[in-house]
Amino acid sequence: MQQLNLDIATFLRDYWQKKPLLIRQGWQAWHNPLEPDELAGLACEEGTESRLITCTDNGLAMENGPLPETRFAELGSAPWTLLVQAVDHHVPDVAALIEPFRFVPDWRIDDVMVSYATNGGGVGPHYDQYDVFLVQGLGKRRWRIGPRCDSATPLLPHPDLRLIADFAATDEWILEPGDILYVPPCFAHDGIAVGHDCMTYSIGFRAPSRAEITEFWSEHQADAMADEDRYTDPDLTIQANPGEIAAQAIDRLQSMMLEALSNREAFARWFGTHNSMPKYTEVDWSPEEAITQETVQTLLAQGAPLCRNPASRFAFTRMADGSILLFVDGHSFACTADTAPLAERLCADRMFTPTSRLADSHAAADLIVALVNQGSLAFDTQDEAE
Repeated sequence: MQQLNLDIATFLRDYWQKKPLLIRQGWQAWHNPLEPDELAGLACEEGTESRLITCTDNGLAMENGPLPETRFAELGSAPWTLLVQAVDHHVPDVAALIEPFRFVPDWRIDDVMVSYATNGGGVGPHYDQYDVFLVQGLGKRRWRIGPRCDSATPLLPHPDLRLIADFAATDEWILEPGDILYVPPCFAHDGIAVGHDCMTYSIGFRAPSRAEITEFWSEHQADAMADEDRYTDPDLTIQANPGEIAAQAIDRLQSMMLEALSNREAFARWFGTHNSMPKYTEVDWSPEEAITQETVQTLLAQGAPLCRNPASRFAFTRMADGSILLFVDGHSFACTADTAPLAERLCADRMFTPTSRLADSHAAADLIVALVNQGSLAFDTQDEAE
């Protein structure tokens, strides 16, 4: 995939999470990576998250997949839209769309949703809680952008869709193949297909809420605490009113809570494992028979490339002692010496050929064994097999 036609430093300074941006012809030569029939086929598969939105006399209606293959022949001439999540997990050419956007850290990247719409099809005016780059892949789509919204923005009553009640557009553009529209979190937007065979690729980003972090981090810490770790007051004195919760008690109770939650190293370990949990586990690369260290060392010596499962999430953080903590699909691995550079390379490149000297490192081989056997990593031995 070619580099974006975008000054990234200027974009991050002036637009990222601040205001929408239209990027005409984001690539010099755009090629649509997926055919509509292929997308429809994915929507029919078990384990693939998909939605079909149709226009009815009562407004928009939504059906969740998997969809029966006969459903598309029944749709008729009324506008409709098909949405399929995480298509990058199934189609390498769609996964390649993420690469130009990796100026945003990987831990913030979610997946690539692909939509197909007939003339007039859309999902209605709405807003999302995350950043998104909307890449026009095929056909044309009219995008209308509105103001920033929040939880107080009035919504229409609907069982499945969060549709803005009083949508007022401030900007409007028609996107053609290769055009990109960036929409920051909470900005209202509405996309309607102009003509048939309209395909849009949505590169979405994640942003954990304060409530989510607080809830899960607190639960994690609480689960590890001993039952006898309780409030104490050996310096208790007589107080004027026994019904009062004294300021000293409040201070001590709050300190107990803050101390339990303020361990930065423990938080880093927890967040890395929590954030790297895979959203979709259907793309299972776990080998039928567990790979051994001997096999890994042999493949490393032969120069076999390593490739990451497209559904897996890799990230790392640097610890205070200089070591690296690697997070992969909800697991953490402490990495030093030979394994630290390997961990960084695994996070930087979705496929690469390790140096043959790693074959002599038992620690590196052990790390690769663990990642292969949990289905996060695999050796690309296709060329040898052919």
